[in-house]
Amino acid sequence: MSRILFVFGTRPEAIKLCPLIQRLRAQPDDFQVSVCVTAQHRDMLDPVLEAFRVRPEFDLDLMQPGQTLCGLTARILAGIETVL
Repeated sequence: MSRILFVFGTRPEAIKLCPLIQRLRAQPDDFQVSVCVTAQHRDMLDPVLEAFRVRPEFDLDLMQPGQTLCGLTARILAGIETVL
């Protein structure tokens, strides 16, 4: 069995990955699939997750007003440590 962790946080990423997540989760004998969302764009991400009925096992909930790419990246790396 292959263990797969998907990590994403934006609507475009979710739109592309949710069908693959569903497909792999439909094969539980072959794949153990986990989802971790960074949620840097929470307001746009959640509706996509709901539409595809994908529930993340991990939610880093990193959205902050006025966040910079460097600050976000640092928070993602710190948060993902507990997931891994």
